[in-house]
Amino acid sequence: MKIGYIRVCTEEQNTARQEVLLRELDVDELFIDKASGKNADRPELTRMMNYVRRGDTVIVESISRFARNARDLLDLVERLTEKQVEFVSRKEAIDTTTPTGKFMLTVFAAVAELEREYILQRQREGIAIAKEQGKYTGRKPRPLLDNFERVVAR
Repeated sequence: MKIGYIRVCTEEQNTARQEVLLRELDVDELFIDKASGKNADRPELTRMMNYVRRGDTVIVESISRFARNARDLLDLVERLTEKQVEFVSRKEAIDTTTPTGKFMLTVFAAVAELEREYILQRQREGIAIAKEQGKYTGRKPRPLLDNFERVVAR
């Protein structure tokens, strides 16, 4: 079976582009997460990893949609390999059944992790600039509960 996996970072982001690609590839089953790729603790990823069987192929649009951390990516692919499941990334044209494919996967995993670090760095820099300009004050504090004083005293 062809198994498709899609990930976007937030609920607001659209999965249509990835869905179109994977449907064009005639995937039999599709798993969609709307969560950060910073770790592998994602409900649909977990469900997919439990679902796949020997002879299946997991297809993703790009490595960064599967994992943003090199260690997580390599661990996930190793778990798939142990189950005799092939991993295919369309964008990077990776085939994990060959030594070259495994090497390229490692290289691309490092690049995906570097990209995530750059995103975080740019975010921190943007927040620092916005703070200097008085445009960013952080999250608004939560309103106190009506019975706050009583709860604290207790």
